[in-house]
Amino acid sequence: MLRFFLKRLGWMILTVWIVYTVSFFLMRAVPGGPFASEKKIDDAIKRNIEARYKMDRPLYEQYFSHLWSTVQFDFGPSFRLEDYTVNEVIAQGFPVSASLGIFAMVFALTLGMTAGVVSAVRRNSPYDVSFMMLATIGIAVPNFVLASVAVVIFVFMWPLFPAAGWGQLNQIILPALCLGAPFAGYIARLTRTGMLEVLTSDYIRTAYAKGLSTRQVVMRHAMRGGMLPVVSYLGPATAGILTGSLVLERIFALPGMGSHFIEAALTRDYTLCMGMVLIYTVLLFVMNTLVDLSYSIIDPRVDLEDQA
Repeated sequence: MLRFFLKRLGWMILTVWIVYTVSFFLMRAVPGGPFASEKKIDDAIKRNIEARYKMDRPLYEQYFSHLWSTVQFDFGPSFRLEDYTVNEVIAQGFPVSASLGIFAMVFALTLGMTAGVVSAVRRNSPYDVSFMMLATIGIAVPNFVLASVAVVIFVFMWPLFPAAGWGQLNQIILPALCLGAPFAGYIARLTRTGMLEVLTSDYIRTAYAKGLSTRQVVMRHAMRGGMLPVVSYLGPATAGILTGSLVLERIFALPGMGSHFIEAALTRDYTLCMGMVLIYTVLLFVMNTLVDLSYSIIDPRVDLEDQA
């Protein structure tokens, strides 16, 4: 176990450094900059601004200076948000994005696993056909299209939810449902496939032969093996929820990391972009590590050393 975590920590450090280096030089290779504007700035003012943010130094000095600050978990000041540091922006936006992602993942797991189990147990029934049809539609429709339709229906036609904002539970329900719906479709199909494979196993037939009810067989014996495909999918699902939230936060005007990330990319805010990229990289790496760990817990045959 210790060896597994040490290996993963080493790979994470290497990955973060590579992402940092590539992002640093790519952002500065693009024409323009954070202080470029249609209005011409006096050269003296421009030099003072660049000196304040250390952009007057050679590129390699900027790289190592910012890298050293990043190692100390200090991403520096934001170029475009005056009087704010990148750390402060992330501290304000992370709880919003995390709440949205958690609600979306819980919704996707609850709905997807329930639909998948019912479809597998009631194979070829109207329940199975209906759930799988809805799952296919959920997978095919992008979340931003679903969000637009949901706003029209549940905000204007039936005003059940507010169109935007943050701070109350009803303001996060609609964006979380729109974000989690496509992943609920994937999870439903994976759960159905895994459960169908397990339900034809010998030990399941033995459980039925002992007189156990369908509910007992499914909950006690089949669920554990049938959930393995879903657990494997949680890593990509986390990546999809993180990237999907970027768009939905803009649609629903949520003050999360995604909104700041898009704004930073549009305004060439180098430090804020870099901070967001690194945070998302670490989150994805941590979630994939947790998925591998949970996979080994569910299936003891999986060796963590092979997953490192």
